[in-house]
Amino acid sequence: MEKRKVRMGIDVGGTYTKCVAMDNETHEIIGKDQVKTTHDDKAGVAAGVVQSFRNCLKNFNIDPSDVVFVAHSTTQATNAFIEGDVANVGIIGIAGGGLEGFLAKRQLRLKDIVLDEKVGRMIKVLNTFIKKKQLTDEVINQNIDELVSQGTDVIVASMAFGVDSMEEEQKIHDLASKKNIPVTMASDITKLYGLTRRTRTAAINASILPKMMATANATESSVRGAGVSVPLMIMRGDGGVMEINEMRKRPILTALSGPAASVMGSLMYLRASNAIYFEVGGTTTNIGVIKNGRPGVDYAKIGGHDTYINSLDVRILGCAGGSMVRISDKDVVDVGPRSAHIAGCEYACFTPEEEIVNPQIELVSPKKGDPADYCVIRLQNGKKICFTNTCAANVLGLVDEKYFAHGNENSARKAMQPVADKLGITVEELATKILDKDYDKVSLCIKSLAEKYELDHDAMKLVGCGGGAAALVPYCAKKMGLDYDIPENAEVISSIGVALAMVRDVVERVIPNPSQEDIKELKQEAVDSAINSGADPDSIEVHVEIDAQTGKVTAIATGSTEVKATDLLKECDENEATKLVTKDFGKDVTDIKLSIKNDKFFVFEATKKGKNSVRIVDRKGFIKVQCSNAFVTKCKIANYKEVVEQLWEEQAEFRTDSVIRPDYFICYGPRISDYSAIDLEQIYLLMDLDLGDRDKQEEIIIVASI
Repeated sequence: MEKRKVRMGIDVGGTYTKCVAMDNETHEIIGKDQVKTTHDDKAGVAAGVVQSFRNCLKNFNIDPSDVVFVAHSTTQATNAFIEGDVANVGIIGIAGGGLEGFLAKRQLRLKDIVLDEKVGRMIKVLNTFIKKKQLTDEVINQNIDELVSQGTDVIVASMAFGVDSMEEEQKIHDLASKKNIPVTMASDITKLYGLTRRTRTAAINASILPKMMATANATESSVRGAGVSVPLMIMRGDGGVMEINEMRKRPILTALSGPAASVMGSLMYLRASNAIYFEVGGTTTNIGVIKNGRPGVDYAKIGGHDTYINSLDVRILGCAGGSMVRISDKDVVDVGPRSAHIAGCEYACFTPEEEIVNPQIELVSPKKGDPADYCVIRLQNGKKICFTNTCAANVLGLVDEKYFAHGNENSARKAMQPVADKLGITVEELATKILDKDYDKVSLCIKSLAEKYELDHDAMKLVGCGGGAAALVPYCAKKMGLDYDIPENAEVISSIGVALAMVRDVVERVIPNPSQEDIKELKQEAVDSAINSGADPDSIEVHVEIDAQTGKVTAIATGSTEVKATDLLKECDENEATKLVTKDFGKDVTDIKLSIKNDKFFVFEATKKGKNSVRIVDRKGFIKVQCSNAFVTKCKIANYKEVVEQLWEEQAEFRTDSVIRPDYFICYGPRISDYSAIDLEQIYLLMDLDLGDRDKQEEIIIVASI
């Protein structure tokens, strides 16, 4: 009998570190374990990562030799910035002479990077500068020694136009490494121009390099000590994973890797390509967007500073499953941002009903400096508890028994009754007021994201994950008139996301009017980067985006750490696909029909609000494309340019001051690619890269969406 292969994912949360073991072929969960996150341990959060990992191996009889993938998310980078646990950075700037050198020297000279102005938390920055023609080993060593004598812990090498030639930065890197001084090359972090921003991004990366390297070494040696031989992977903030060796160079990429893990977990369970996802924890709710099957990604801001680091575009709200309620004599003032565990209290709905005797209201400040209007309920036995969003949702009957947030409705009612009496309202009205406060914050955030990413309300749904998902998502979805999903195992969805994550790497360049050769080179560089980060070469796919306004070309490579030999997910037949899209089309839809099908995809069309709505479903039952207004056709690759040009003209929408051109989706072989540009020639350029080497007689499906 063939031994099973196991994937393991560990997510480090604010309260718990959770490990999940999954069957590599079926994605069935084999085992789960959680430990309290070890913030105060000498080894930091790494101790909890290793502890939960070892527990999972032992408790579920997993042979270490069967583990084919192990990865973890980490809060360490984010926490280092929040807590100011950073190293002193010495920047060696390099530039040519003349006016160029004069201007570059000013751009390279950074001030201390303030992380939190209120408490004076900052990254200490020291600067030195070398003219390019004076860049000898002797001069470099003198500058390194001088910076170290001034208190530098880690070096940054940054050169004007360093993205065009890395040789000079590499020279400094090699000499600093010989002295056992951690070092970051600015051109290793990003290949975009913008000297100050590139140097600042490198300095922020360097500031956490020593601590992250120490933690990485400790975690890796512990995993090796457990008998696991596969490379340890680390979650990136943009939703991919990278080998620990890559993390040693670019630890800044791990910032926001916690929220990224939950998104990737959600994507594994989604049967839709456009959604707003919630990760509802105890203290915070992370909200982001999925469009066309990919999460929204933007440049991260760290301590209020713009960087060139790609991370998921996540909004963090201080209202979640365990948020405490703030009250006055007349009304509910607010909900959050403090949560019950900060005040050392249990949730009312998770407290045995018989304990809730003679509940009395106490107003407290959970932390020094907080307003003294957070509501705590003192019981006759002396115990203090809180009623939270989760309690309010249970009172209103919104939490199904199957969900992690399900609690005792009567316990919640008894704890909330004295406050309802004080405000002169019913317990149900109090619960509604509580959830309305959250809805106000959540709905503003959702509307902002939907507008930024041009999500169509009719094609959008909410996806809830995290232990507190059922406390907020059903209520908000109902008020917004949206469908929602809370996937199975929502409380460990982040760990699942880590276990199933793909290797991801991004290469960006500013190339005005890129040629096909330029884009081929960029694609190859992205592939090479993904291989360096641990992807199997045969599994890598590359998506290219061109921003015509800025001239920025982005190549995103994704791949798995191994090529799966089998795929045991059940095939979806036409009848099942029809049921899925009928549900997804929602209300007010007529004339649903299967317009095109092949051995890989079903394409459905329907009339909704006078427009032609389209859904493309793959043979595994995943809805890959959702368009509220689109035209669908098929043709041979030999003729695709004429069809694309015809749709470019016919589907254009003329407005007073602009022309809106269609976006395209093309189904070829087992893949779907999307293309968007303001120039038809650039559309052809991108399509040719995907279709140019294929059989000209192959039939493809083209969707033009407005």
